Amino acid sequence: MARQRLGQHFLSDENWQEEIAREIGVSRNTQNFFVPGEAKEFCWIEIGAGHGEMTQHLLSTGKPVIAVELDPPLAKRLEYLAEQRPNLTIHQGDVLKADLRALAAGRRIKIYGNLPYYITSPILHHFFETADLIDEIHIVIQQEVAFRLAAKPGTRDYGYLSVLTQYFSWPTVALKIPREAFSPPPEVGSALVSLKLPGEGAKLHIADEKKFLDFVKLCFAQKRKTLINNLRTVAEPETTRNALQALELGQSSRAEEISVAQLAKLFSNLL
Repeated sequence: MARQRLGQHFLSDENWQEEIAREIGVSRNTQNFFVPGEAKEFCWIEIGAGHGEMTQHLLSTGKPVIAVELDPPLAKRLEYLAEQRPNLTIHQGDVLKADLRALAAGRRIKIYGNLPYYITSPILHHFFETADLIDEIHIVIQQEVAFRLAAKPGTRDYGYLSVLTQYFSWPTVALKIPREAFSPPPEVGSALVSLKLPGEGAKLHIADEKKFLDFVKLCFAQKRKTLINNLRTVAEPETTRNALQALELGQSSRAEEISVAQLAKLFSNLL
């Protein structure tokens, strides 16, 4: 039984389980080849393992799998699977409180998760706190949010979450998944998004990432307002005008029109 308060929608369709497994390179029905340059010592961390719908595919790689499950009854059921599969460890608890670095125990990390839609943003923030150890993140999320993660400047979907995600990773909307693939079906369509790390931040050399992301939040605070207006609390309008001019950006520029790299330069010029 799914618990509504936990936002549980189990991926029950086996065909879609296989589609996702093939997309992320863990299908039990195909041989998984070692990719040159790939870190040999890595583990899979699965978020919201549920009934183990995707766990068996992850286990087929032979790599350690740490399944994180908040719901105690589901975690207890997964323990039975762990008794049969020595490369599976069950961590019962909230992913937002989980220490991914400790779970990985010195290994590199790949993440798969079927995320509760209402906390996608906090979970991504939590993942990115350990970005230096993560190579890939594959998440099933609400389709609308998926488009926001991969959105480009100048589009309706581009916003703070786009900049956050693209600063730390290179996102791709890999699959669109229908409501009927889940039990119970969610009210909206879903998508698999694949994030390859590192992202643009690796070449921007920002010393204080938290301060930069706070700055980005401020830039997007009121999307209809210009950057000059949104940044009044941290810079005089004339200072912002000069900074925009130095970047060859118009005085009426809004955050939704500015790339991650341009936001980084604006941040460096103003703060």
